[in-house]
Amino acid sequence: MSIPADLKYTKDHEWLKLLEGDEAIIGITDFAQNSLGDITFVEVPEVGDSFEAGESFGVVESVKAASDLYMPVDAEVVEVNEDLQDSPESVNNSPYENGWILKIKLTNPDALEALLDAAAYEEIAKD
Repeated sequence: MSIPADLKYTKDHEWLKLLEGDEAIIGITDFAQNSLGDITFVEVPEVGDSFEAGESFGVVESVKAASDLYMPVDAEVVEVNEDLQDSPESVNNSPYENGWILKIKLTNPDALEALLDAAAYEEIAKD
């Protein structure tokens, strides 16, 4: 199981990578994609939609189950990964690179402090 040290994590198995300024990309962790199995569809919001931390913003469907996606921080969607429409399996094959789900603009950067580092997330993912 891969848990990159340069990312932030949620207890719900989303990851966040801070980019320049107040932008970040988010996706689901290697643990989450492995638990879900073969991903067949990713439902994403529209560019411009805003969400509060912990609010559901979409769904990942797999051959095993459907799972809600939860926004790690207060944010506005600035880009969606259009490639997932034709290749949802990218989330399985490359959860931290090609399988990213959204690019967001943080509306409350202080919320980053509530996220987990890699070591803390690893403890959750062990269970």
